[in-house]
Amino acid sequence: MKRITITAGEARRWREPLVGRFGFKGGSLTELWQSAVRLGSAAGGSGLGLGTQSVLWSDAGVFAGHSEEDGNRLMYTLTEYAVERVRGRTFSTPFDLCDRLFRETLDRGRLLTGRPGLRPTFALNALVAVDNAVWSLYARENGFSSLGEAIAAANGRPAPSKRRGCVMIPLLSYGTSMEEISRLAAGGCFFFKIKIGQPGDEKEMLAKDFARVAAIHEALRGVRTAASETGGACYYFDANGRYSRDGLMRFVDHLAKIGALDSTLIVEEPFDEADETDVSGIPLRIAADESAHTVADAERRMDMGYRAMALKPIAKTMSMSLKIAEAAAERGVPCFCADLTVNPTLVEWNRAVAEILPPFPGLGDFGLLESNGEQNYRNWEAMKQDVPAGGLFAPAPRVERMFE
Repeated sequence: MKRITITAGEARRWREPLVGRFGFKGGSLTELWQSAVRLGSAAGGSGLGLGTQSVLWSDAGVFAGHSEEDGNRLMYTLTEYAVERVRGRTFSTPFDLCDRLFRETLDRGRLLTGRPGLRPTFALNALVAVDNAVWSLYARENGFSSLGEAIAAANGRPAPSKRRGCVMIPLLSYGTSMEEISRLAAGGCFFFKIKIGQPGDEKEMLAKDFARVAAIHEALRGVRTAASETGGACYYFDANGRYSRDGLMRFVDHLAKIGALDSTLIVEEPFDEADETDVSGIPLRIAADESAHTVADAERRMDMGYRAMALKPIAKTMSMSLKIAEAAAERGVPCFCADLTVNPTLVEWNRAVAEILPPFPGLGDFGLLESNGEQNYRNWEAMKQDVPAGGLFAPAPRVERMFE
């Protein structure tokens, strides 16, 4: 394996407007900032990485304490800081850089935001473009053409086998219309991620969530597919830490009442990150996402009965996500790839990971991949031009021109 020294690094950013207000975690977004990082090596090689920022997802406290623009500026400042820190460093695999750079960036972020309790996902989100640039540089200097080949070399193991494909999961946010939901179902979608935990106190939240879920389930009663064990629509509920245990059990009762319990395959992050509730006795597959910042966090959640891991290579870095996937595999806990409403290029990075994960229970030889950018970006078709035609590690001409 080559030893690679990073001698140059630059960052760029731009804004992409959304088609409307995108609501989750009790808040909403109007745009998502995109970042790009280009790194150069002493051998003359280069690597390009893209990122999508989501301050609301990564630290709702930072989002609430700043304007949408100022929160994004804070995160991008961290990306620029990480680019400065990585210059001059030598590595053999991307994992060599991951832990140290993450800790340095998190410490800097806590100083920059004035928040000693800044969530680690804020730093990880800021690092995605940097980490992807490192993986791209590593792959290109070593002649790897696929992510599986690059991962195998980095781990010193055989390349993972690929799934037959991925089940695509669209996102139904608070404001997704019933017409859009019906359109997605008519287009062949059968697995839906549904945001719950709507604004208001718990009583208001539950009333809104119960009504919303009942309406969606009714609209999807006619969905038929051979890909799911029930033969119909599948649900993945994302509570973003807004529920209590009592509230979740009432939600379970509601699902049973409307006939949607057997169709519910995943409930993600029902409780606040600081909540140490053991979920072993809850009759649903509970998944960790934001709370699983690091491998140690993921292992702690698995100890608490969490039976799935939502990987976000496009939000918590490829390096950290792959390490979490390995820890989950050792315990037989399935993983899937969740979205962050990322750009089309990052969808392909996410897909590449989803295709080499062990198959998700109940779906045959398929991985699970959430992707909702097409639903939410105003300029999605134009953004697709940034996807490299030659694979993940190939040059992306339109983005490359930003550095000229």
